[in-house]
Amino acid sequence: MTNQFQLSLFDDVAAPPTERKTARSGTFVDNMVLPIHRWFRYSAGFSAEWVEQLLQEWDLDQRHVVLDPFAGSGTVLLACEKAGLPSVGVEAHPTVAQICQTKLLWPSSVDDFVEFAESVHRQAKHLSPNGVEHPPLLLRSFEAEALAQLEAMKKAWLACDDQSPASALVWLALTAILRPCSSAGTAQWQYILPNKTKKKVLHPDLAFRQQVALMAQDMAWMQAQVKHSHASLISGDARTFASQVAPNVDAVITSPPYANNYDYADALRFEMTFWGEVQSWGDIHDKVRKHLIVSSSQHSSKEKLDVEALLADSLLAPIHDELAKVVRELAVVREDHGGKKHYHTMVAAYCRDIAQVMQELQQVSNPGARMCWVIGDSAPYGVYCPIDTWIGELALAAGFAHYRFEKLRDRNTKWKNRKHRVPLKEGLLWIDG
Repeated sequence: MTNQFQLSLFDDVAAPPTERKTARSGTFVDNMVLPIHRWFRYSAGFSAEWVEQLLQEWDLDQRHVVLDPFAGSGTVLLACEKAGLPSVGVEAHPTVAQICQTKLLWPSSVDDFVEFAESVHRQAKHLSPNGVEHPPLLLRSFEAEALAQLEAMKKAWLACDDQSPASALVWLALTAILRPCSSAGTAQWQYILPNKTKKKVLHPDLAFRQQVALMAQDMAWMQAQVKHSHASLISGDARTFASQVAPNVDAVITSPPYANNYDYADALRFEMTFWGEVQSWGDIHDKVRKHLIVSSSQHSSKEKLDVEALLADSLLAPIHDELAKVVRELAVVREDHGGKKHYHTMVAAYCRDIAQVMQELQQVSNPGARMCWVIGDSAPYGVYCPIDTWIGELALAAGFAHYRFEKLRDRNTKWKNRKHRVPLKEGLLWIDG
């Protein structure tokens, strides 16, 4: 039965659109109008509409299994859900995995979810946030009143949490409204900038009501399209997942971290800080970063990686000579830069990690399995790294048959404020088993 709280929530929310934009495989932006996908914006993503098109082009049906070893917030899994296809995802970032897993709860009772949200909302009205010591990041990112209201909602949720699907969905609703309720600006790739302020800030009460309404409506919409969930998520490492997946994968659609020094571990530090999972930037490495594949200089320097040991790894033999040349050039060039960032070890470790992922994929893939990787190349300190070619060669070494790269767009073509002028590209790496 739909209660009055649910009715009031729906007043503010438009129905999911029936017409879609043309899919663009290199961006997550289009997903923000798609049911379920739009519950949480994760910067490291790509178009779900494109995934749906690819599933059709590959003529996949319920007999086939689709895998995404870098599942992120669930783009591929949710596209497969809509198509009624079995899918498996792997995600190493614990908070991102939790978000993805919660999105997969779309078949849950809408009424239970709304009633749980109502209970949290009601209890929050009677809770006092006094005496709470917040980390500096939160104090600098919220107005005092907004932070107090969000803290009360968090306390209410913790008091009500019964480990049910409804509870998990309300957790995501609260997590999703943190940035809209924050006065802090956001940089490229969703980094929080407390020193920058934005004009549009939502009131926590309104934001929560709208988010719950949106999620409830999307759940009802999805349940009308698909009767059952066929997706599963492994919260784990893409380099070591094969033992947890049946060896019957027919298709892999994914986008790995780019070797561009973006710190994926730091992407959700704001949300993790709110929930008390980290207290400062320094906590991020042990909590998250060390469990991810190496794609940032922060990671490689923190781990004190040995570049010669990395290059000696037998998995890198197919690309050793070219990789070693690039790595050693980076080791020299870094001495001319103030930060002296560990790009040389980052690139070597990145390739080693991707090689390990390829080995795992080969173990779980059926003969003739097809893969598509959305990838981009990089040029740290202006030293070009042909990432697409290297990944393709590592795929061949792992046992796949052949590969080809299809460029989607040029990158780094606007030189203003860029650190180098090496033209880059982003595109699709097609790999056949």
